[in-house]
Amino acid sequence: MRDKFITAKEAAAMIPDGASVMVGGFMANGTPESIMDALVERNAKDLTVMCNDGGFGPVFDEEGKEVVGPKGNGKLIKNHSVKKLIATHIGLNKQVAEQMNNGSLDVTLIPQGSMVEMIRAGGAGLGGVLTPTGVGTDVAEGKDVITVDGKEYLLEKPLHADFAVLRGNIVDRKGNVFYKGTTKNFQVAMATAADTVIVEAEKIVEIGELDPDYVMTPFIFVDYIVVEGDK
Repeated sequence: MRDKFITAKEAAAMIPDGASVMVGGFMANGTPESIMDALVERNAKDLTVMCNDGGFGPVFDEEGKEVVGPKGNGKLIKNHSVKKLIATHIGLNKQVAEQMNNGSLDVTLIPQGSMVEMIRAGGAGLGGVLTPTGVGTDVAEGKDVITVDGKEYLLEKPLHADFAVLRGNIVDRKGNVFYKGTTKNFQVAMATAADTVIVEAEKIVEIGELDPDYVMTPFIFVDYIVVEGDK
């Protein structure tokens, strides 16, 4: 069996500038923070990031001193590592709006349910999904509208990425992954929709210790494993 274990630094080095990257997490819940830190450390640039949101930006005191650092994708945003952000909302991180308004960050907003279905379609090899969400709104601009049984639907095309960086709560040495609670969010779909999948593990167990009924991402989808905190 091929050894899938690499460090966060090796994972970051594997992701070139200009790559498209799906990042797991919902409000940073389920985001692989060690890999985020490593990407910032290597000063990654021009990434296209597909994720639920822009993470959390830093918090400053009245004197302008940073008292709480960014979290999740907010680390990449603060470092200006992201050229294009494809997400479902950005309201938790004002740096996203600032960069969008000054033209340094291209932001595409997609309804949450539509986005996860687009990722699922990318993983399943489908040509897209039909959804009534967004019909007659700005969301429909430039998209095909298809009528089925007299009802209009938008054709939302599949999303696929060069890399997916995810975070599992329990991962066995073969790469089977369990996500706890809401950390599952987009991650199950993302694991199927990228050329290379890197999972950061909170806990590593031996093969056979993870009950098959709890496997949410099978090992066949996982290319590399990073142990949380292993820089």
